[in-house]
Amino acid sequence: METFKKFLTYYKPYKKGLFADLFFASLASITVIVYPLLVNQLTQKAIGDEGIASAFVIKIAGIFMLLMLVEYVSNFYTDYYGHVMGAQIESDMRSDLFEHVQKLSFTYHDNTRTGQLMSRMTSDLFDISELAHHGPEDTMISLVRIAGSFVILASMNWMLSLTIFLIFPFMILFAYYNSIRVKNALKRNKERIADINSQIEDSLSGIRVVQSFANEEIEMDKFRSSSHRFLESRKNGYRAEALFFNGLTGFISFMNISVVIAGAVLISYSRLHLTELITFLLYLNTLVDPVKRLVNFTQNLQNGVAGFERFLELLAVKPDITDANDAFPLSSVKGKVEFANVRFRYAGDSTDVLSQISFTANPGETIALVGASGVGKTTLCSLIPRFYEPVEGAVKIDGTDVKAVTLSSLRQHIGIVQQDVYLFSGTIKENLLYGKPDATENEMITAAKHANAHEFIMGLPGGYNAHVGQHGVKLSGGQKQRISIARVFLKNPSILILDEATSSLDNESEKAVQKSLELLSRNRTTFIIAHRLSTVQNADRIIVLSGKGIAEEGTHEQLLHINGIYARLYHMQFQFNP
Repeated sequence: METFKKFLTYYKPYKKGLFADLFFASLASITVIVYPLLVNQLTQKAIGDEGIASAFVIKIAGIFMLLMLVEYVSNFYTDYYGHVMGAQIESDMRSDLFEHVQKLSFTYHDNTRTGQLMSRMTSDLFDISELAHHGPEDTMISLVRIAGSFVILASMNWMLSLTIFLIFPFMILFAYYNSIRVKNALKRNKERIADINSQIEDSLSGIRVVQSFANEEIEMDKFRSSSHRFLESRKNGYRAEALFFNGLTGFISFMNISVVIAGAVLISYSRLHLTELITFLLYLNTLVDPVKRLVNFTQNLQNGVAGFERFLELLAVKPDITDANDAFPLSSVKGKVEFANVRFRYAGDSTDVLSQISFTANPGETIALVGASGVGKTTLCSLIPRFYEPVEGAVKIDGTDVKAVTLSSLRQHIGIVQQDVYLFSGTIKENLLYGKPDATENEMITAAKHANAHEFIMGLPGGYNAHVGQHGVKLSGGQKQRISIARVFLKNPSILILDEATSSLDNESEKAVQKSLELLSRNRTTFIIAHRLSTVQNADRIIVLSGKGIAEEGTHEQLLHINGIYARLYHMQFQFNP
Protein backbone atom coordinates (compact mmCIF):
# COMPACT_ATOMS: atom_id res chain seq x y z
CA MET A 1 0.00 0.00 0.00
CA GLU A 2 2.85 2.40 0.79
CA THR A 3 4.42 1.61 -2.58
CA PHE A 4 1.07 2.24 -4.28
CA LYS A 5 0.65 5.58 -2.48
CA LYS A 6 4.15 6.62 -3.46
CA PHE A 7 3.40 5.74 -7.07
CA LEU A 8 0.20 7.81 -7.05
CA THR A 9 2.09 10.93 -5.95
CA TYR A 10 3.69 11.11 -9.40
CA TYR A 11 0.24 11.55 -10.98
CA LYS A 12 -0.45 14.71 -8.97
CA PRO A 13 0.97 17.24 -11.47
CA TYR A 14 -0.95 15.52 -14.27
CA LYS A 15 -4.27 14.72 -12.58
CA LYS A 16 -6.30 16.69 -15.14
CA GLY A 17 -4.68 14.74 -17.95
CA LEU A 18 -5.27 11.49 -16.03
CA PHE A 19 -8.98 12.19 -15.55
CA ALA A 20 -9.32 13.14 -19.23
CA ASP A 21 -7.52 9.93 -20.21
CA LEU A 22 -9.85 7.83 -18.05
CA PHE A 23 -12.90 9.68 -19.41
CA PHE A 24 -12.00 9.01 -23.04
CA ALA A 25 -11.02 5.42 -22.21
CA SER A 26 -14.50 4.93 -20.68
CA LEU A 27 -16.16 6.62 -23.66
CA ALA A 28 -14.35 4.33 -26.10
CA SER A 29 -15.41 1.30 -24.03
CA ILE A 30 -19.05 2.37 -24.00
CA THR A 31 -19.08 2.65 -27.79
CA VAL A 32 -17.72 -0.89 -28.07
CA ILE A 33 -20.45 -2.16 -25.73
CA VAL A 34 -23.17 -0.52 -27.84
CA TYR A 35 -22.05 -2.17 -31.11
CA PRO A 36 -23.49 -5.65 -30.29
CA LEU A 37 -26.83 -4.07 -29.28
CA LEU A 38 -27.10 -2.46 -32.71
CA VAL A 39 -26.21 -5.80 -34.33
CA ASN A 40 -28.92 -7.42 -32.20
CA GLN A 41 -31.46 -4.92 -33.51
CA LEU A 42 -30.43 -5.59 -37.12
CA THR A 43 -30.53 -9.38 -36.75
CA GLN A 44 -33.93 -9.30 -35.07
CA LYS A 45 -35.33 -7.21 -37.94
CA ALA A 46 -33.65 -9.44 -40.53
CA ILE A 47 -35.01 -12.66 -39.03
CA GLY A 48 -38.44 -11.16 -38.30
CA ASP A 49 -41.32 -11.28 -40.75
CA GLU A 50 -41.44 -7.53 -41.30
CA GLY A 51 -37.97 -7.28 -42.90
CA ILE A 52 -35.63 -4.33 -42.64
CA ALA A 53 -36.87 -0.90 -43.65
CA SER A 54 -34.50 1.45 -45.50
CA ALA A 55 -35.03 4.22 -42.96
CA PHE A 56 -34.08 1.86 -40.12
CA VAL A 57 -30.89 0.75 -41.92
CA ILE A 58 -29.91 4.39 -42.53
CA LYS A 59 -30.61 5.20 -38.88
CA ILE A 60 -28.49 2.28 -37.62
CA ALA A 61 -25.71 3.11 -40.10
CA GLY A 62 -25.69 6.72 -38.87
CA ILE A 63 -25.41 5.58 -35.27
CA PHE A 64 -22.56 3.23 -36.25
CA MET A 65 -20.70 6.09 -37.95
CA LEU A 66 -21.19 8.36 -34.96
CA LEU A 67 -19.93 5.68 -32.58
CA MET A 68 -16.91 5.03 -34.84
CA LEU A 69 -16.05 8.74 -34.78
CA VAL A 70 -16.38 8.88 -30.98
CA GLU A 71 -14.27 5.73 -30.65
CA TYR A 72 -11.58 7.13 -32.97
CA VAL A 73 -11.30 10.45 -31.13
CA SER A 74 -11.30 8.72 -27.74
CA ASN A 75 -8.65 6.17 -28.73
CA PHE A 76 -6.49 8.87 -30.31
CA TYR A 77 -6.54 10.86 -27.08
CA THR A 78 -5.67 7.87 -24.90
CA ASP A 79 -2.96 6.65 -27.27
CA TYR A 80 -1.23 10.02 -27.67
CA TYR A 81 -1.88 12.06 -24.55
CA GLY A 82 -1.87 8.99 -22.31
CA HIS A 83 1.61 8.03 -23.52
CA VAL A 84 2.80 11.62 -23.12
CA MET A 85 1.59 11.58 -19.51
CA GLY A 86 3.48 8.32 -18.91
CA ALA A 87 6.63 9.80 -20.46
CA GLN A 88 6.32 12.90 -18.25
CA ILE A 89 6.02 10.75 -15.13
CA GLU A 90 9.04 8.72 -16.28
CA SER A 91 10.98 11.96 -16.76
CA ASP A 92 10.04 13.16 -13.27
CA MET A 93 11.14 9.88 -11.72
CA ARG A 94 14.43 9.90 -13.62
CA SER A 95 15.11 13.46 -12.43
CA ASP A 96 14.36 12.47 -8.83
CA LEU A 97 16.61 9.44 -9.11
CA PHE A 98 19.49 11.32 -10.72
CA GLU A 99 19.24 14.10 -8.15
CA HIS A 100 19.25 11.54 -5.35
CA VAL A 101 22.23 9.59 -6.72
CA GLN A 102 24.26 12.78 -6.97
CA LYS A 103 23.75 13.34 -3.24
CA LEU A 104 25.14 9.95 -2.30
CA SER A 105 28.66 10.02 -0.93
CA PHE A 106 31.88 8.62 -2.32
CA THR A 107 31.39 5.63 -0.04
CA TYR A 108 28.24 4.59 -1.90
CA HIS A 109 29.73 5.14 -5.35
CA ASP A 110 32.89 3.28 -4.34
CA ASN A 111 30.75 0.18 -3.78
CA THR A 112 28.21 0.52 -6.61
CA ARG A 113 28.71 -0.33 -10.25
CA THR A 114 27.78 2.40 -12.71
CA GLY A 115 26.03 -0.07 -15.03
CA GLN A 116 23.60 -0.99 -12.25
CA LEU A 117 22.65 2.65 -11.77
CA MET A 118 22.31 3.18 -15.52
CA SER A 119 19.93 0.21 -15.78
CA ARG A 120 17.72 1.60 -13.04
CA MET A 121 17.59 4.99 -14.72
CA THR A 122 16.76 3.67 -18.19
CA SER A 123 15.06 0.30 -18.72
CA ASP A 124 13.44 0.17 -15.27
CA LEU A 125 11.92 3.62 -15.65
CA PHE A 126 10.68 2.85 -19.16
CA ASP A 127 8.67 -0.05 -17.72
CA ILE A 128 7.30 2.28 -15.07
CA SER A 129 6.27 4.72 -17.80
CA GLU A 130 4.29 2.00 -19.55
CA LEU A 131 2.57 1.13 -16.28
CA ALA A 132 1.82 4.79 -15.52
CA HIS A 133 0.04 5.12 -18.86
CA HIS A 134 -1.58 1.73 -19.43
CA GLY A 135 -2.32 0.92 -15.79
CA PRO A 136 -5.25 3.28 -15.08
CA GLU A 137 -6.37 3.30 -18.71
CA ASP A 138 -6.53 -0.48 -19.20
CA THR A 139 -8.11 -0.93 -15.79
CA MET A 140 -10.87 1.56 -16.64
CA ILE A 141 -11.46 0.05 -20.09
CA SER A 142 -11.64 -3.45 -18.67
CA LEU A 143 -13.96 -2.52 -15.82
CA VAL A 144 -16.37 -0.62 -18.08
CA ARG A 145 -16.47 -3.34 -20.74
CA ILE A 146 -16.69 -6.26 -18.34
CA ALA A 147 -19.27 -4.65 -16.05
CA GLY A 148 -21.32 -3.28 -18.96
CA SER A 149 -21.27 -6.59 -20.82
CA PHE A 150 -22.28 -8.57 -17.74
CA VAL A 151 -25.19 -6.24 -17.00
CA ILE A 152 -26.50 -6.44 -20.57
CA LEU A 153 -25.99 -10.20 -20.81
CA ALA A 154 -27.68 -10.84 -17.46
CA SER A 155 -30.67 -8.76 -18.54
CA MET A 156 -30.92 -10.76 -21.76
CA ASN A 157 -30.65 -14.26 -20.29
CA TRP A 158 -29.46 -14.90 -16.76
CA MET A 159 -29.02 -18.66 -17.24
CA LEU A 160 -26.56 -18.25 -20.11
CA SER A 161 -24.83 -15.43 -18.23
CA LEU A 162 -24.39 -17.80 -15.30
CA THR A 163 -22.21 -19.99 -17.52
CA ILE A 164 -19.76 -17.11 -17.88
CA PHE A 165 -20.04 -16.09 -14.22
CA LEU A 166 -19.08 -19.61 -13.09
CA ILE A 167 -15.89 -19.69 -15.20
CA PHE A 168 -14.76 -16.08 -14.81
CA PRO A 169 -13.73 -16.17 -11.08
CA PHE A 170 -11.49 -19.20 -11.68
CA MET A 171 -9.81 -17.35 -14.53
CA ILE A 172 -9.17 -14.35 -12.25
CA LEU A 173 -7.67 -16.57 -9.53
CA PHE A 174 -5.48 -18.31 -12.10
CA ALA A 175 -4.30 -14.94 -13.42
CA TYR A 176 -3.56 -13.59 -9.94
CA TYR A 177 -1.53 -16.60 -8.84
CA ASN A 178 0.55 -16.81 -12.02
CA SER A 179 1.05 -13.04 -12.28
CA ILE A 180 3.06 -13.21 -9.05
CA ARG A 181 5.34 -15.83 -10.61
CA VAL A 182 5.74 -13.64 -13.70
CA LYS A 183 6.55 -10.63 -11.53
CA ASN A 184 9.31 -12.48 -9.66
CA ALA A 185 10.76 -13.77 -12.92
CA LEU A 186 10.77 -10.30 -14.48
CA LYS A 187 12.44 -8.81 -11.41
CA ARG A 188 15.22 -11.40 -11.69
CA ASN A 189 15.55 -10.50 -15.38
CA LYS A 190 16.08 -6.85 -14.47
CA GLU A 191 18.77 -7.75 -11.97
CA ARG A 192 20.55 -9.91 -14.54
CA ILE A 193 20.42 -7.32 -17.33
CA ALA A 194 21.77 -4.75 -14.88
CA ASP A 195 24.71 -7.12 -14.29
CA ILE A 196 25.31 -7.29 -18.04
CA ASN A 197 25.19 -3.50 -18.32
CA SER A 198 27.74 -3.25 -15.53
CA GLN A 199 30.01 -5.79 -17.22
CA ILE A 200 29.80 -4.02 -20.59
CA GLU A 201 30.38 -0.59 -19.05
CA ASP A 202 33.37 -1.87 -17.09
CA SER A 203 34.97 -3.68 -20.03
CA LEU A 204 34.46 -0.94 -22.60
CA SER A 205 35.62 1.81 -20.24
CA GLY A 206 38.87 -0.06 -19.84
CA ILE A 207 39.16 -1.18 -23.46
CA ARG A 208 42.69 0.24 -23.79
CA VAL A 209 43.86 -1.80 -20.82
CA VAL A 210 42.08 -4.88 -22.16
CA GLN A 211 43.73 -4.61 -25.57
CA SER A 212 47.14 -3.65 -24.23
CA PHE A 213 47.21 -6.88 -22.19
CA ALA A 214 45.54 -8.87 -25.00
CA ASN A 215 42.93 -10.00 -22.50
CA GLU A 216 39.89 -9.86 -24.78
CA GLU A 217 39.15 -13.52 -24.07
CA ILE A 218 39.11 -12.92 -20.30
CA GLU A 219 36.58 -10.12 -20.76
CA MET A 220 34.61 -12.35 -23.13
CA ASP A 221 34.48 -15.06 -20.45
CA LYS A 222 33.14 -12.52 -17.95
CA PHE A 223 30.53 -11.40 -20.46
CA ARG A 224 29.52 -15.00 -21.30
CA SER A 225 29.05 -15.72 -17.59
CA SER A 226 26.78 -12.70 -17.07
CA SER A 227 24.95 -13.39 -20.34
CA HIS A 228 24.37 -17.04 -19.37
CA ARG A 229 22.83 -16.05 -16.03
CA PHE A 230 20.56 -13.60 -17.85
CA LEU A 231 19.60 -16.27 -20.40
CA GLU A 232 18.65 -18.71 -17.65
CA SER A 233 16.54 -16.10 -15.88
CA ARG A 234 14.82 -15.28 -19.19
CA LYS A 235 14.06 -18.96 -19.75
CA ASN A 236 12.38 -19.10 -16.36
CA GLY A 237 10.53 -15.90 -17.18
CA TYR A 238 9.31 -17.24 -20.53
CA ARG A 239 8.15 -20.46 -18.83
CA ALA A 240 6.10 -18.46 -16.33
CA GLU A 241 4.71 -16.20 -19.08
CA ALA A 242 3.83 -19.16 -21.33
CA LEU A 243 1.92 -20.86 -18.53
CA PHE A 244 0.20 -17.60 -17.66
CA PHE A 245 -0.85 -16.40 -21.13
CA ASN A 246 -1.74 -19.80 -22.60
CA GLY A 247 -3.70 -20.64 -19.48
CA LEU A 248 -5.76 -17.50 -19.92
CA THR A 249 -6.26 -18.27 -23.61
CA GLY A 250 -7.51 -21.71 -22.58
CA PHE A 251 -10.03 -20.16 -20.20
CA ILE A 252 -11.29 -17.86 -22.95
CA SER A 253 -11.70 -20.77 -25.39
CA PHE A 254 -13.46 -22.76 -22.68
CA MET A 255 -15.92 -19.90 -22.12
CA ASN A 256 -16.67 -19.71 -25.85
CA ILE A 257 -17.35 -23.42 -26.06
CA SER A 258 -19.45 -23.39 -22.89
CA VAL A 259 -21.63 -20.53 -24.16
CA VAL A 260 -22.21 -22.24 -27.52
CA ILE A 261 -23.18 -25.54 -25.88
CA ALA A 262 -25.34 -23.95 -23.19
CA GLY A 263 -26.92 -21.66 -25.80
CA ALA A 264 -27.77 -24.58 -28.07
CA VAL A 265 -29.45 -26.40 -25.19
CA LEU A 266 -31.47 -23.31 -24.22
CA ILE A 267 -32.54 -22.73 -27.83
CA SER A 268 -33.74 -26.33 -28.06
CA TYR A 269 -35.95 -25.69 -25.03
CA SER A 270 -37.12 -22.34 -26.45
CA ARG A 271 -35.45 -20.50 -23.56
CA LEU A 272 -33.19 -18.50 -25.85
CA HIS A 273 -33.51 -16.88 -29.27
CA LEU A 274 -30.90 -17.36 -31.96
CA THR A 275 -30.40 -13.60 -32.17
CA GLU A 276 -29.68 -13.53 -28.45
CA LEU A 277 -27.07 -16.29 -28.82
CA ILE A 278 -25.41 -14.29 -31.61
CA THR A 279 -25.43 -11.22 -29.35
CA PHE A 280 -24.02 -13.31 -26.51
CA LEU A 281 -21.14 -14.48 -28.70
CA LEU A 282 -20.48 -10.92 -29.81
CA TYR A 283 -20.40 -9.78 -26.20
CA LEU A 284 -18.16 -12.68 -25.32
CA ASN A 285 -15.70 -11.36 -27.87
CA THR A 286 -16.22 -7.96 -26.29
CA LEU A 287 -15.28 -9.56 -22.98
CA VAL A 288 -12.21 -11.23 -24.49
CA ASP A 289 -10.59 -7.90 -25.45
CA PRO A 290 -10.63 -6.47 -21.91
CA VAL A 291 -9.39 -9.80 -20.60
CA LYS A 292 -6.48 -9.58 -23.06
CA ARG A 293 -5.97 -6.01 -21.92
CA LEU A 294 -5.88 -7.26 -18.34
CA VAL A 295 -3.31 -9.84 -19.39
CA ASN A 296 -1.17 -7.16 -21.02
CA PHE A 297 -1.82 -4.88 -18.08
CA THR A 298 -0.69 -7.63 -15.74
CA GLN A 299 2.57 -7.91 -17.67
CA ASN A 300 2.99 -4.11 -17.60
CA LEU A 301 2.07 -4.19 -13.94
CA GLN A 302 4.66 -6.80 -13.08
CA ASN A 303 7.33 -5.06 -15.16
CA GLY A 304 6.39 -1.70 -13.70
CA VAL A 305 6.13 -2.92 -10.12
CA ALA A 306 9.48 -4.70 -10.38
CA GLY A 307 11.02 -1.53 -11.81
CA PHE A 308 9.33 0.73 -9.26
CA GLU A 309 10.48 -1.45 -6.37
CA ARG A 310 14.07 -1.15 -7.63
CA PHE A 311 13.47 2.59 -8.06
CA LEU A 312 12.30 2.88 -4.44
CA GLU A 313 15.18 0.70 -3.22
CA LEU A 314 17.64 3.21 -4.64
CA LEU A 315 15.68 6.21 -3.35
CA ALA A 316 15.64 4.55 0.08
CA VAL A 317 19.45 4.68 0.24
CA LYS A 318 20.04 7.53 2.63
CA PRO A 319 22.98 9.83 1.88
CA ASP A 320 25.42 9.30 4.73
CA ILE A 321 26.79 12.82 4.28
CA THR A 322 24.12 15.52 4.42
CA ASP A 323 23.55 19.02 5.72
CA ALA A 324 22.73 19.26 9.42
CA ASN A 325 19.28 20.62 10.24
CA ASP A 326 20.81 23.85 11.48
CA ALA A 327 23.57 24.04 8.85
CA PHE A 328 24.49 27.52 7.68
CA PRO A 329 26.39 28.78 4.62
CA LEU A 330 30.15 29.12 4.92
CA SER A 331 31.21 32.65 3.98
CA SER A 332 34.23 34.97 4.21
CA VAL A 333 36.67 32.07 4.39
CA LYS A 334 40.15 32.99 5.56
CA GLY A 335 41.48 29.48 5.04
CA LYS A 336 42.49 28.14 8.45
CA VAL A 337 42.08 24.33 8.30
CA GLU A 338 42.37 22.28 11.45
CA PHE A 339 42.43 18.51 11.93
CA ALA A 340 41.61 17.60 15.53
CA ASN A 341 42.31 13.96 16.52
CA VAL A 342 40.92 12.65 13.25
CA ARG A 343 40.54 8.93 12.76
CA PHE A 344 39.12 7.38 9.58
CA ARG A 345 38.43 3.97 8.12
CA TYR A 346 36.44 2.96 5.04
CA ALA A 347 33.00 1.43 5.52
CA GLY A 348 33.28 -2.31 6.09
CA ASP A 349 37.01 -2.20 6.84
CA SER A 350 38.44 -3.07 10.22
CA THR A 351 41.71 -1.18 9.80
CA ASP A 352 42.10 2.57 10.19
CA VAL A 353 43.47 4.47 7.21
CA LEU A 354 44.14 7.55 9.35
CA SER A 355 44.72 7.59 13.10
CA GLN A 356 44.99 10.50 15.53
CA ILE A 357 45.70 13.12 12.89
CA SER A 358 46.09 16.58 14.43
CA PHE A 359 47.58 19.64 12.78
CA THR A 360 46.58 23.14 11.71
CA ALA A 361 47.10 24.79 8.32
CA ASN A 362 47.11 28.54 8.76
CA PRO A 363 45.56 30.91 6.19
CA GLY A 364 47.77 31.22 3.12
CA GLU A 365 50.02 28.37 4.19
CA THR A 366 51.09 25.66 1.75
CA ILE A 367 51.07 22.19 3.28
CA ALA A 368 52.64 19.29 1.43
CA LEU A 369 51.57 15.75 2.25
CA VAL A 370 54.06 13.02 1.42
CA GLY A 371 54.48 9.37 2.27
CA ALA A 372 54.28 5.93 0.77
CA SER A 373 51.31 4.94 -1.37
CA GLY A 374 48.29 3.92 0.67
CA VAL A 375 49.05 5.90 3.84
CA GLY A 376 45.97 8.11 3.31
CA LYS A 377 47.20 11.36 1.76
CA THR A 378 44.30 11.69 -0.67
CA THR A 379 41.85 10.40 1.93
CA LEU A 380 43.02 13.04 4.40
CA CYS A 381 42.31 15.83 1.92
CA SER A 382 38.96 14.26 0.99
CA LEU A 383 37.79 14.88 4.56
CA ILE A 384 38.01 18.67 4.07
CA PRO A 385 35.17 18.92 1.48
CA ARG A 386 33.35 16.08 3.29
CA PHE A 387 33.64 13.50 0.56
CA TYR A 388 34.07 11.15 3.53
CA GLU A 389 33.32 11.61 7.24
CA PRO A 390 35.90 10.90 9.95
CA VAL A 391 35.06 8.13 12.38
CA GLU A 392 36.37 10.28 15.22
CA GLY A 393 37.60 13.83 15.59
CA ALA A 394 36.74 16.92 13.59
CA VAL A 395 37.84 18.91 10.58
CA LYS A 396 37.42 22.65 11.01
CA ILE A 397 37.65 25.66 8.71
CA ASP A 398 38.25 28.98 10.44
CA GLY A 399 37.33 27.28 13.71
CA THR A 400 33.99 25.95 12.40
CA ASP A 401 33.35 22.22 12.09
CA VAL A 402 32.74 21.42 8.42
CA LYS A 403 29.70 19.39 9.53
CA ALA A 404 28.05 22.60 10.73
CA VAL A 405 27.99 24.30 7.31
CA THR A 406 26.12 23.47 4.12
CA LEU A 407 27.87 21.12 1.73
CA SER A 408 27.31 23.42 -1.23
CA SER A 409 28.89 26.46 0.39
CA LEU A 410 31.75 24.36 1.79
CA ARG A 411 32.69 22.93 -1.59
CA GLN A 412 32.36 26.28 -3.33
CA HIS A 413 35.35 27.48 -1.31
CA ILE A 414 37.50 24.44 -2.13
CA GLY A 415 39.25 23.81 -5.42
CA ILE A 416 40.52 20.33 -6.27
CA VAL A 417 42.73 18.93 -8.98
CA GLN A 418 42.29 15.22 -8.46
CA GLN A 419 44.87 12.56 -9.11
CA ASP A 420 42.67 10.86 -11.72
CA VAL A 421 41.73 13.66 -14.11
CA TYR A 422 38.16 13.48 -15.37
CA LEU A 423 36.98 15.50 -18.35
CA PHE A 424 33.36 15.45 -19.46
CA SER A 425 32.48 14.57 -23.03
CA GLY A 426 32.17 17.91 -24.81
CA THR A 427 34.38 20.85 -25.69
CA ILE A 428 37.41 22.23 -23.89
CA LYS A 429 35.44 25.40 -23.22
CA GLU A 430 32.63 23.47 -21.54
CA ASN A 431 35.12 21.64 -19.33
CA LEU A 432 36.89 24.86 -18.35
CA LEU A 433 33.64 26.66 -17.54
CA TYR A 434 32.76 23.81 -15.18
CA GLY A 435 34.96 25.65 -12.70
CA LYS A 436 32.93 28.85 -13.08
CA PRO A 437 29.89 28.62 -15.37
CA ASP A 438 29.39 32.40 -15.55
CA ALA A 439 33.04 33.22 -16.34
CA THR A 440 33.83 35.55 -19.21
CA GLU A 441 35.88 34.58 -22.25
CA ASN A 442 38.84 36.60 -20.97
CA GLU A 443 38.68 34.95 -17.52
CA MET A 444 38.65 31.51 -19.13
CA ILE A 445 41.61 32.28 -21.39
CA THR A 446 43.56 33.83 -18.50
CA ALA A 447 43.00 30.70 -16.40
CA ALA A 448 44.18 28.53 -19.28
CA LYS A 449 47.33 30.65 -19.66
CA HIS A 450 48.09 30.33 -15.93
CA ALA A 451 47.86 26.56 -16.31
CA ASN A 452 50.12 26.63 -19.37
CA ALA A 453 47.23 25.25 -21.45
CA HIS A 454 46.36 28.12 -23.81
CA GLU A 455 49.07 27.38 -26.35
CA PHE A 456 48.20 23.74 -26.95
CA ILE A 457 44.46 24.53 -26.90
CA MET A 458 44.87 27.06 -29.71
CA GLY A 459 46.81 24.45 -31.66
CA LEU A 460 43.84 22.08 -31.69
CA PRO A 461 41.22 22.13 -34.50
CA GLY A 462 38.54 24.43 -33.14
CA GLY A 463 40.65 25.80 -30.29
CA TYR A 464 38.52 26.14 -27.18
CA ASN A 465 35.60 24.57 -29.05
CA ALA A 466 37.55 21.40 -29.77
CA HIS A 467 35.85 18.22 -28.55
CA VAL A 468 37.82 16.20 -26.02
CA GLY A 469 36.04 12.86 -26.58
CA GLN A 470 34.72 10.46 -23.95
CA HIS A 471 36.68 11.01 -20.73
CA GLY A 472 39.02 13.34 -22.68
CA VAL A 473 40.37 10.46 -24.76
CA LYS A 474 41.49 12.81 -27.57
CA LEU A 475 43.94 14.59 -25.27
CA SER A 476 47.22 13.45 -23.76
CA GLY A 477 47.57 12.93 -20.03
CA GLY A 478 49.49 16.18 -19.64
CA GLN A 479 46.92 18.14 -21.62
CA LYS A 480 44.06 16.77 -19.54
CA GLN A 481 45.93 17.61 -16.35
CA ARG A 482 46.50 21.20 -17.44
CA ILE A 483 42.83 21.67 -18.32
CA SER A 484 41.84 20.38 -14.88
CA ILE A 485 44.31 22.81 -13.31
CA ALA A 486 42.82 25.64 -15.38
CA ARG A 487 39.39 24.80 -13.98
CA VAL A 488 40.72 25.41 -10.49
CA PHE A 489 42.34 28.68 -11.56
CA LEU A 490 38.97 29.76 -12.90
CA LYS A 491 37.12 28.77 -9.74
CA ASN A 492 39.57 30.83 -7.66
CA PRO A 493 38.79 29.11 -4.31
CA SER A 494 39.98 29.93 -0.81
CA ILE A 495 41.40 26.45 -0.21
CA LEU A 496 43.30 24.43 -2.80
CA ILE A 497 43.85 20.68 -2.89
CA LEU A 498 46.36 19.60 -5.51
CA ASP A 499 46.41 15.83 -5.70
CA GLU A 500 49.42 14.98 -7.88
CA ALA A 501 48.50 18.09 -9.86
CA THR A 502 51.64 18.06 -12.01
CA SER A 503 52.22 14.33 -12.18
CA SER A 504 51.45 14.06 -15.91
CA LEU A 505 53.44 17.09 -17.07
CA ASP A 506 56.81 17.16 -18.73
CA ASN A 507 59.62 19.02 -16.96
CA GLU A 508 59.17 22.24 -18.94
CA SER A 509 55.39 22.35 -18.42
CA GLU A 510 55.78 21.39 -14.79
CA LYS A 511 58.03 24.37 -14.13
CA ALA A 512 55.62 26.76 -15.86
CA VAL A 513 52.58 25.38 -14.03
CA GLN A 514 54.46 25.28 -10.74
CA LYS A 515 55.07 29.03 -10.97
CA SER A 516 51.38 29.59 -11.67
CA LEU A 517 50.40 27.37 -8.75
CA GLU A 518 52.70 29.30 -6.47
CA LEU A 519 51.07 32.52 -7.66
CA LEU A 520 47.60 31.10 -7.14
CA SER A 521 48.40 29.76 -3.68
CA ARG A 522 49.34 33.17 -2.31
CA ASN A 523 46.97 34.14 0.50
CA ARG A 524 45.22 30.79 0.02
CA THR A 525 45.59 27.63 2.04
CA THR A 526 47.01 24.95 -0.24
CA PHE A 527 47.39 21.22 0.26
CA ILE A 528 49.80 19.51 -2.12
CA ILE A 529 49.81 15.74 -2.41
CA ALA A 530 52.88 14.59 -4.29
CA HIS A 531 55.17 11.65 -4.83
CA ARG A 532 57.57 13.80 -6.84
CA LEU A 533 59.32 15.62 -4.00
CA SER A 534 60.65 18.26 -6.37
CA THR A 535 57.14 19.80 -6.33
CA VAL A 536 57.00 20.22 -2.53
CA GLN A 537 60.42 21.60 -1.63
CA ASN A 538 59.10 25.16 -1.45
CA ALA A 539 56.09 24.27 0.70
CA ASP A 540 55.78 26.16 3.99
CA ARG A 541 55.45 22.85 5.79
CA ILE A 542 55.78 19.20 4.83
CA ILE A 543 53.81 16.55 6.69
CA VAL A 544 55.03 12.98 6.35
CA LEU A 545 52.33 10.36 6.83
CA SER A 546 52.91 6.76 7.78
CA GLY A 547 50.66 3.89 8.71
CA LYS A 548 50.66 5.15 12.32
CA GLY A 549 49.72 8.76 11.53
CA ILE A 550 51.92 11.83 11.25
CA ALA A 551 55.52 10.64 11.33
CA GLU A 552 57.37 13.88 10.60
CA GLU A 553 56.58 17.54 10.13
CA GLY A 554 58.69 20.52 9.08
CA THR A 555 60.24 22.34 6.14
CA HIS A 556 62.27 20.64 3.45
CA GLU A 557 65.56 21.59 5.07
CA GLN A 558 64.40 20.61 8.56
CA LEU A 559 63.25 17.17 7.42
CA LEU A 560 66.47 16.53 5.55
CA HIS A 561 68.39 17.51 8.67
CA ILE A 562 66.64 15.00 10.94
CA ASN A 563 67.44 12.30 8.37
CA GLY A 564 64.18 10.36 8.78
CA ILE A 565 61.49 9.03 6.42
CA TYR A 566 61.39 12.15 4.26
CA ALA A 567 65.17 12.21 3.85
CA ARG A 568 65.15 8.55 2.84
CA LEU A 569 62.42 9.13 0.26
CA TYR A 570 64.21 12.20 -1.05
CA HIS A 571 67.56 10.46 -1.44
CA MET A 572 65.95 7.44 -3.08
CA GLN A 573 64.11 9.61 -5.56
CA PHE A 574 67.12 11.68 -6.51
CA GLN A 575 69.47 8.71 -6.36
CA PHE A 576 71.59 10.11 -3.54
CA ASN A 577 73.05 8.10 -0.70
CA PRO A 578 71.55 8.89 2.74
